[in-house]
Amino acid sequence: MPGPSEWVIIAIVAIVVIFGAKKVPEIARSLGRSQSEFKKGVKEGQAELGETQTTPPPAQAPVQAQAQETQPQAAPPEEPKPEAPASG
Repeated sequence: MPGPSEWVIIAIVAIVVIFGAKKVPEIARSLGRSQSEFKKGVKEGQAELGETQTTPPPAQAPVQAQAQETQPQAAPPEEPKPEAPASG
């Protein structure tokens, strides 16, 4: 069974036989252009998402803000004090 490098060589030979030696550079050029267009589109999409995520959230209504201020806050738990050794 052929390994990965042998499969690559077989694929290259098959592409040359199917499309011809003159078409292979043209196909590669076309694939490169489409890849760059895809990357450009991804960057534009990320930029649009970044713009929408950086907008500040809507302000809270005054009633909600007052309710949050009036809620009692819990005191932090006290740490246990180390016990003194018993004198013997």
